[in-house]
Formats: sequence, C-alpha cells, structure tokens
Amino acid sequence: MSTLKVNSIQHSNGTDALTIDSAGNTSFSGVVTGTPLGNRNLIINGDMKIAQRGTSASGITGSGYYTCDRFDIGGVSFGTFTQSQDTDVPTGQGFANSIKFLWTTANASLSNNSFLQMHQSIEGQNLQYLKKGTANAETVTLSFWVKSNKTGTYIVNLWDIDNTRLIAKAYTINAVDTWEKKTITFAGDTVASFDNDNGRSLDLTFGLCAGTDNSSGTLQTTWASAVAINRYVGQVNLADAVNNYINFTGVQLEVGDTATPFEHRPYDMELARCQRYCVQGDFALAGCYGGGGAYPIAGHTYSTPMRAAPSITYISGGTASDGIADYAVTGLLATQAVTSRSARILLTQTGTSAGGRGMDTKAVTLKFDAEL
Repeated sequence: MSTLKVNSIQHSNGTDALTIDSAGNTSFSGVVTGTPLGNRNLIINGDMKIAQRGTSASGITGSGYYTCDRFDIGGVSFGTFTQSQDTDVPTGQGFANSIKFLWTTANASLSNNSFLQMHQSIEGQNLQYLKKGTANAETVTLSFWVKSNKTGTYIVNLWDIDNTRLIAKAYTINAVDTWEKKTITFAGDTVASFDNDNGRSLDLTFGLCAGTDNSSGTLQTTWASAVAINRYVGQVNLADAVNNYINFTGVQLEVGDTATPFEHRPYDMELARCQRYCVQGDFALAGCYGGGGAYPIAGHTYSTPMRAAPSITYISGGTASDGIADYAVTGLLATQAVTSRSARILLTQTGTSAGGRGMDTKAVTLKFDAEL
C-alpha cells in the first residue's frame, strides 16, 4: 500500500482544485460531481428515528407495519416477537434509535412455508437514476449496523417487484451482543427497467428466518428471475429460542461500489418523507354537523401530499363540540372525496347536536395510510 502526502491538488492551469489543511479538512474549489453529497440514501428512516404508529408492539405473529416508519415485516409461522424502537445504538455514530425484534415464543422447527423478513419498498419514480435495464445500470451499495445474540449467516435481498427479478447476498454476524457494520454491494441489473410511477418497484429485504420453501435451493447472488427457494439459502433461524433478538440501524442504500458515511437528515425532513406514506397522530378538525346533528363532518388537508389517496382509520379518542355541549367521538362513519392531498371525514359520537351547528373536534387519533 502506498501513501500520497499532499497539501493541494491543482488543475493543469495552476489553480487549486482541492486543498487539505493540517487537521485533514478538505476544501474543493468547484462542484463535486458523481456521488451526490445529499439525498444519497434511497432508504427512508434508515436511522429509525420516526415511529408514528408507536414505539413498541407485542404479540406479533403476522405481517404489517408496527413501529419504525417505512419498515414493514412479512412472514408466516415464525413464532411470536415484540418489536420496538430501541435506544440501543452503536457508540459514536450519531444514532439515537434502532429497531429491535425480541422473540417471546420460539419456533425451533420451521415449517416449509415459514419465513420472516423486514423490508422497505421503494417507488419506481425514485429509482430511475439507477438506469436499470440498460447497459449503464448502476451498482448500488448497502450499509447498515446490526446487533444480535445469534451469530451466523443472514441474507439480504433486492427484489424487483415490477419484473419479478431477484439478487441475494449473505453477511455474517460474527460476535454475540456486539454492534457490527456491514457493507454489501449489488451489481446493476441490465435487464428490465423499473416503472416510472408511484408504485412499488423495489424491495430491500432482510431475512430473519426461512423454511425450505424459501431456502432449499442455491443462493441467487446475481440478478435473475426470482426463484423462491433461492432467496434465503443459509439463513439462520433467529426464531429458534425465546429471548433471541436483533437490532438494526443506519440502513443506507446508495449508488456506487463504496459505502459513504450515513446520511443523517433532520427530523422534520425525515418525518415529511415518512408522511408521504403514513400519517398517524392526534388531530383537531373543524366543520359542521350532519345527519340531524348525529355525526361531525370535517374537511382535512394533509400536511404533506401523500403517495396516493390513503385509507383512513379511526384509532381512538376525541371530543366533538358544537359550542354548547361536548360529545365523545366513537368512530369513523365514512370518508368522502379522498385524494392524495385532502379528505372529507365523517365521525360518530355519543349524543346528538342540533343539526347545522358549527363543529370542532380535538385529540382524535387517526391514521392515513398510503404505504406501498
């Protein structure tokens, strides 16, 4: 290995293009091209800082979103676990949170169709610069931090949803109860492009356990048509004992064959990105009464335009008032004119107000879901 010691690098015209001071700080005189300095990370909420749905969910036996935004789990017959937004993080890396899976009921003997994966889905229109399906298809690099009590081989997939294509790579957790950084590079795929729309085009998936239906073939380490038995070959069974756990944070997927430092984005920016797909929280709504005063009606404009017209779910709570009396909100009656930007919401309540009065509600917990 050789070492190059310089204070500056000059253009052929004699001007400094790059200078390095005694502390190692580097200054550029022009624009840095190639790998972008910002918006490098294709993954949203890779540092697990946003958890709109809640910080802990127990008794999980099926697929769904539970805690940290944008990270879904899929699977069957994997035992039972608790998922949480955890504060256990690698020291000195700038992270405050991780996502944790902790098994409370084991499945040491997986059935053929058993599997569990954590994944994030990405819109096709956000993937066009990968140039997939062309001779110039870009290599991408995945980096992340992981910690578990169970060492061994784990599998990561990139799954092309549009064209049912797959590439899989293995990594190893070497030490028990120790944060380790992993870096995995995936070649670009010169076959079949991603759709240029707001649909689900690419899944990044982390395997946690897999029965023979998803692990009895040969690990598919190059891009090809997806074959289920080749997805998770060699994957350890993390579900095989109570109190097994795994934590992830710092998940980054970027163009190029080198992992750059994690792109820490401000909380408000990351929240807005998450809220393109899901908004859950307490809302104050204003409108009027319908049904002869039986139900509150309100228009609502989302703080961030959503990926698509969302499904709307009443979660809990809320008080409606007509200026004279208060009524407990009890549920969602209907939704109308739902778009990616706004919706009309009809609630139910205890009691009946005089029809036509103005109405306002407070502390109504709703979920607007436009996930992929």
